[in-house]
Amino acid sequence: MKVLNLYAGIGGNRKLWTDVEVTAVELDKQIADIYKSFFPQDNVIVADAHQYLLEHYREFDFIWASPPCPTHSNVNHFLNAQGVIRYPDMSLYQEIIFLKYFFKGKYVVENVKPYYELLVNGFECGRHIFWSNFFIQYKEFKSEFSITNCKGENRMSHKERMKKLQELHGFDLSKYELKFKHPEKLLTNCVQPELGLHVLEQSKIDRQLSFA
Repeated sequence: MKVLNLYAGIGGNRKLWTDVEVTAVELDKQIADIYKSFFPQDNVIVADAHQYLLEHYREFDFIWASPPCPTHSNVNHFLNAQGVIRYPDMSLYQEIIFLKYFFKGKYVVENVKPYYELLVNGFECGRHIFWSNFFIQYKEFKSEFSITNCKGENRMSHKERMKKLQELHGFDLSKYELKFKHPEKLLTNCVQPELGLHVLEQSKIDRQLSFA
């Protein structure tokens, strides 16, 4: 199966996939290099995933897209009250509509539960919404919420939080010189490997149902 993994990050969703030929697209070169170190067999491309989809979608059997989520998440209620005024990035829905009408294989577009009512219905799983042309059964998975949202006496140090997140997702980033203001976002932005595997396996079951 030829898989296109868009907005690949360090590869959380891809970690447990087997018997697949993966092309991963990530805009940030340092993140792409980390992905490549974990998955040397994959074809890793540093490029704009939104544009790459338009130009190469016909080449794949399965497409996974995880567009950036910050402008859609519930944190926007807090940010708006603090004076951060911004529109949601509607490229998310551009990809959902484009894939529904033009892609002939299986696809899934993943994002967080938005702060607004869904414009296109999707499948809920944990803190995620999936838009796809196949049925995705709901299933509970471990969450990093308790790690990243500790308060008071339970608040973790940066080092402790990174360690817990690495254990949760199964990625050891200790050998990398991470040049990011908040390196833990490499892990909190990951789709949990077990969830990524669950979605891929659901795509192989012959029960077509599109909410897009």
